[in-house]
Amino acid sequence: MNPHDELTALLQLFPQTEPLVESAEHVPAALVPDAFKRLLAHDHHMTVTMEEFFHCEVSVRVLEAKEQEGLYCRMILLESNETGQVVQFGIVRFNFEYVTEAVKEEILSRKIPLGRVLINHNVLRHIDLGAVLKIKVGPKMAEYFDVPVGMKTYGRLATIFCNGQPAVDLLEIATPLAQDVG
Repeated sequence: MNPHDELTALLQLFPQTEPLVESAEHVPAALVPDAFKRLLAHDHHMTVTMEEFFHCEVSVRVLEAKEQEGLYCRMILLESNETGQVVQFGIVRFNFEYVTEAVKEEILSRKIPLGRVLINHNVLRHIDLGAVLKIKVGPKMAEYFDVPVGMKTYGRLATIFCNGQPAVDLLEIATPLAQDVG
């Protein structure tokens, strides 16, 4: 699936009265500002990456969750445990068929970020970066990030393979940073 179609499919999992994204453009990682490249252009869990970048632990706030066609879907915010600042918006589509019941139960508890659950349970995983996106935030995402509508930021589409199987599709959008993001 091309990045535009995958982005649309993930956003449509949680229809909003106000758009989350005003516009999105697939961009080569080489053209992404360095700070966002560190946050997004890698094959690591965003939980760990956000904690290292912002020098704090993060917690998950589940905005919405549902099961659809045998998949668990949720829309989340990662927030700094120190400041409460939202550092990431995300949408996850997870096929629990490829993880243990204990992993599934911990994810469904909504208490620990997904990446941390997979790490804590030593799930054999690989993250495949699908695309980096340059994004103008829509009204709802601007509210989450506490920034003006239309502000630019970057995000990514990725797939997490658990035990060799494509188990999780992700949209992860970093908070706009206090710099010109192009």
